[in-house]
Amino acid sequence: MNTNYDKVIFEVSQPGRVGYKLPDLDVPEAELSDLIPQDLLCDTELDFPEVAEFEVIRHFTNLSNKNYSLDQGIYPLGSCTMKYNPKINEDMASLPGFQNVHPLQAEEDMQGVLRLMYELGDALAIITGMDKPTLQPAAGAHGEYTGILLIKAYHEKRGDTKRDKIIIPDAAHGTNPATAAMAGYKTIELKSTNQGMVDVEALRAAVGDDTAGLMLTNPNTVGMSDENIKLIADIVHEAGGLVYYDGANLNAIMGKARPGDMGFDVVHYNLHKTMSTPHGGGGPGSGAVACKEFLAEFLPVPVVEKKDDGTFYLNYDLPNSIGKVKDFYGHFGILVRAYTYILTMGADGLKRASEVAVLNANYLQALLKDYYKLPLDRITKHEVVFGGLKDPLSEVTTLDIAKRILDKGYHAPTVYFPLIINEAMMVEPTETETKQTLDAFANSLIEIAKEAKENPELLKEAPHNTPVRRPDETKAAKDVIVVYQSTEEE
Repeated sequence: MNTNYDKVIFEVSQPGRVGYKLPDLDVPEAELSDLIPQDLLCDTELDFPEVAEFEVIRHFTNLSNKNYSLDQGIYPLGSCTMKYNPKINEDMASLPGFQNVHPLQAEEDMQGVLRLMYELGDALAIITGMDKPTLQPAAGAHGEYTGILLIKAYHEKRGDTKRDKIIIPDAAHGTNPATAAMAGYKTIELKSTNQGMVDVEALRAAVGDDTAGLMLTNPNTVGMSDENIKLIADIVHEAGGLVYYDGANLNAIMGKARPGDMGFDVVHYNLHKTMSTPHGGGGPGSGAVACKEFLAEFLPVPVVEKKDDGTFYLNYDLPNSIGKVKDFYGHFGILVRAYTYILTMGADGLKRASEVAVLNANYLQALLKDYYKLPLDRITKHEVVFGGLKDPLSEVTTLDIAKRILDKGYHAPTVYFPLIINEAMMVEPTETETKQTLDAFANSLIEIAKEAKENPELLKEAPHNTPVRRPDETKAAKDVIVVYQSTEEE
């Protein structure tokens, strides 16, 4: 594996080198200017790289080897329902009938596509105990925004416009406050109890006739499922507010419990995580939303409906809709993957995935709790959050541990999130990792804990064997060079 490869394709280019051969022309030859208006034609020479086929393959293979992926090893990031992405999902998304579909095709020519979206939405609603879905939102935070707009439209239609506050526990995902603010709401933060739960008495004090709703991540970002969830929903409802379920951690409860049965009114799904699809790099994703029947009139248009004769159509006739939130119908390729995942797993498979995800997280917790601080020492759900090394005398930080684990051949876990845990290190092993993989990963972390005592400088200077050592974290995030500049131009 050539991890030192740092070229861009233009540096590989040599004048006159080609890697393709076009077929013989089988139509009358014509001037390009006869086919395309002159004002739309480019009048400068295009600077395409000139490379042979094997150079292209080697170039992108070398670049891909610089990445760490699920095909190489465990991906322990937490607070994202990371998981294995079955290859059959990619095969289905690549079927010509799906891959080449155009959103402006006539409905009668895309019945299979409409059926897939209809049945996927139906399945998602069943999984969460909701009534009506939309598949338009492009990602999780976009789904949050859509869901909160449904709540806002509900209050506005009733003339209850004084409700301008959304309550959000401090163990929620960080996107929740941003979502509420973007929708025009003020936010009220609720401090968690020392058990990681919503403080019910604080909630009682916070709700009132200005409460539009509560956004709740459950299980939350410290891996805890709230014990008072029904009571929490009742308190908000009695105050006239609605309850929103952040479904990013849905993989902890699939097939075991449903947000709709807990009292939630609207939920979003991270289809690109919970229902497979390779995650990372910013998308594309899908943040589908489902709601209870009384909110269905506000869903984005169009919604996919089924006629009595069994055919499907796009329904734009929702006078109280919040309007479109995404061009056309969302990221269709992601929907195909989610649909395939649900069909191949089946109801029993989805339930089993949740069970093993929780089992794996608790197994790692048991293996590592003697070496790393465990702020909440109790049964966790799909992820476990440590608070740095257990040895209080060590000067080694969580960032040092994350850097050192790279030397052991692993991707680093999520660090310094959630914010309510000091020196947080969050691990979500997911359901697909074997006991042998979990043992090896835990042993590496145990080795690091021992190294921290015996030779802390080894961790302070880590990583030692990666192509990039330890860049300035701020500079690396803010001064990213995204435009190629050849050395000849410098």
